[in-house]
Amino acid sequence: MSLITPEAPEWASALPRLRHDMYHEPAYVVLDAGLYGGSPAAFHHAEGDQVFLMPLIVRDIPESDLRDALSPYGYPAPVSSTDDPAFWDRACANMIETLREAGIVTAFVRMHPLLDAELGVLSQHGCLVTHGETVSMDLAVSLDEMWSQTRSDHRNHINRARRAGTKVVFDDWDRLAEWVAVYHDNMRRVGASDYYFFTYEHLAALHDAVGDRMHLAVALEGDEVVGGNTFFEHDGIATGYVSSTRRARGRYADEMLYDEVRRFCKARGDTVFHLGGGKGGANDSLFSYKSGFSPSRHPFHTWRVVADAPAYEKLVNDRKPQADPEDLAATFPSYR
Repeated sequence: MSLITPEAPEWASALPRLRHDMYHEPAYVVLDAGLYGGSPAAFHHAEGDQVFLMPLIVRDIPESDLRDALSPYGYPAPVSSTDDPAFWDRACANMIETLREAGIVTAFVRMHPLLDAELGVLSQHGCLVTHGETVSMDLAVSLDEMWSQTRSDHRNHINRARRAGTKVVFDDWDRLAEWVAVYHDNMRRVGASDYYFFTYEHLAALHDAVGDRMHLAVALEGDEVVGGNTFFEHDGIATGYVSSTRRARGRYADEMLYDEVRRFCKARGDTVFHLGGGKGGANDSLFSYKSGFSPSRHPFHTWRVVADAPAYEKLVNDRKPQADPEDLAATFPSYR
């Protein structure tokens, strides 16, 4: 058991043995850690041929010599080569011990709705919170079936966008800067936090790091970029990363992008396109919008771990005395 860096050979050798997604790749964790102002790491536990891996970003706790950890943006989750509950139990217990010895008080982990995990074991080593559902498109069905699964208003809007001459172009990375400007305009409109203003430099660096496993789809009206999606492909799973369109009455580039991306991914042999869920996993207007493309639903959980209970209680009492350190289902970690 150990807390390893992205350069560690154990990380690279573990991945081919694990059903995982882009969020578990060292290059992704390194770049995301830069956005959080933390250090990329992973907990690695192996017993013979069995392995357990949990990517993390480790951050300093301000005005303290302690640290805490969270999973990278997206759906990282612990992954393992086995579903043996006893192995998961030992791995989780050792992870908590390793974090505590490293001065890491807590870990906040987003689970992956499409990857199997021993949720019962995780709940014994922390608090497992169910937030809602995410939506995926089954790309194994025919194009006609995908279309029939699409809500009538989305179908109508996609058809109207096509009749208006909107086109979608894939992997023209020279258009990235134009789309980032559209994306930032939309983030300002919705009042997004600074973290979500992914820069041109970050997105270009991410593409450089993962190569053709990351794609850019841009919607064009004439020669104007009016929207775009960035998404990953990994082991048959396509996953949206960042998407945004310029708002205007009668413009339906967003629905058309989703339709074109799923067709693109199906043609490349992917079996599922994971759209994610509502904001924070809520059953909100964003979830309702995504749910109009497919009936497939998946529960979304977060896993909250306290590795050093006395230190956690002291931090909460000192910094957020109104919070209950025993309530791990509330804002976590509650001292932040």
